[in-house]
Amino acid sequence: MNLDIDFSKIVERVNNKNLFLRLVITTIGAFLLAVNYNMFLEPNNLVIGGLTGLSVVCKKVFSWNPTIFIYLVTSILILISIFLLEKKDLVSGLYVGLIYPFFITFTGPLCSVLSKYIQFSDKILIALASAILYGSACGIIYKSGFNTGGLDFLIKIVCKYGKISEGKSTFATCILIVLAGAVVFDVNNVAYSAIILYLSSLIIDKIIIGISNAKLFYIYTKELDKVKEFIMNELNTGVTILDAEGGYNKKKKKLIMCAVDSKDYYLLKEAILMIDNNAFIIIDDCYEVSGGMKRERINLLEG
Repeated sequence: MNLDIDFSKIVERVNNKNLFLRLVITTIGAFLLAVNYNMFLEPNNLVIGGLTGLSVVCKKVFSWNPTIFIYLVTSILILISIFLLEKKDLVSGLYVGLIYPFFITFTGPLCSVLSKYIQFSDKILIALASAILYGSACGIIYKSGFNTGGLDFLIKIVCKYGKISEGKSTFATCILIVLAGAVVFDVNNVAYSAIILYLSSLIIDKIIIGISNAKLFYIYTKELDKVKEFIMNELNTGVTILDAEGGYNKKKKKLIMCAVDSKDYYLLKEAILMIDNNAFIIIDDCYEVSGGMKRERINLLEG
């Protein structure tokens, strides 16, 4: 079916919409991530996955400077991704990937001063504070249409060339790093990491929209075929076409129903309006999705 529409341009237009404001919000999120790292994660040897967790492990094992390690690995991953990833996969994590290491250096002295006045004697309280800060930071970054970069670049490369789902590769990477933290430090590290990961994921979902892991879209549009193809081709998600009838004019209509990951909420909503700015959209929380055609993704945290 030739629908005479370039979906890549739609994605590009969505990514450029309100770009300055989204970059400002994302910058704040990256700043909070760095504060969380310097205030809670690195001083307390908390390993929650991602590049920051790996840096804490390498500091203990090899005595490597965590900040330099994050700078170096991030730079290498960005350079590799330029040649191996598509533009949309590169751009979404490039900004945070570049500024996050800078903010780690910038906020280091600030956090040293703050730590003299903000002290927690109980490590559970440290984990709770870290979860709130980490979840809020990641939430506003995802809400703005970006991601946290870091090892996410490597995960996307593995997914593309290894034919492994993003959910499985993210989950496996996170588990391996957390378990490495348990070996290098102690088993309690896993418990505190689990607290941070679980609570921060709830905060992220709440910030993005609602508290569910997926969103259910009902879409009425005159460009039904174009919207359907966008969902299937760009989000790798199946759709269901429902028969409907207008309550006032009794006209027969077709509705698109689909369930997507919460992270895809922004892209899908804006893309629909790019294709048909008069589209009628209903979005609801979806607490469980089973079966059907959908992309596997687990909301563990990158970065």
